[in-house]
Amino acid sequence: MAVLVRLDEVLQARRMTLTELAQAVDITLANLSILKTGKARAIRFTTLDAICRVLECQPGDILVHGPGEVEEDED
Repeated sequence: MAVLVRLDEVLQARRMTLTELAQAVDITLANLSILKTGKARAIRFTTLDAICRVLECQPGDILVHGPGEVEEDED
C-alpha cells in the first residue's frame, strides 16, 4: 500500500493550474510538481494546510492510501 497524491484531480475540479496554486500557497512550482507527481517523501503540515485552504478541500481529498508500491530507500 502507498500514499497516493490526487492533487491533479482536485486542481482540475477547481479549474486551477499548478502555477496558480504555487503562487497562492507561496511554494516553488518545482516543489509543488514533486508533490503532484508523488515523488515527495514528506510534506509539512503547514504546506498541506495552505494547499487545503486555497483549494477549499480536506487533506483526504489530496492524499489517499491505496494500492501501489512504496519505494524503499536505497542505502
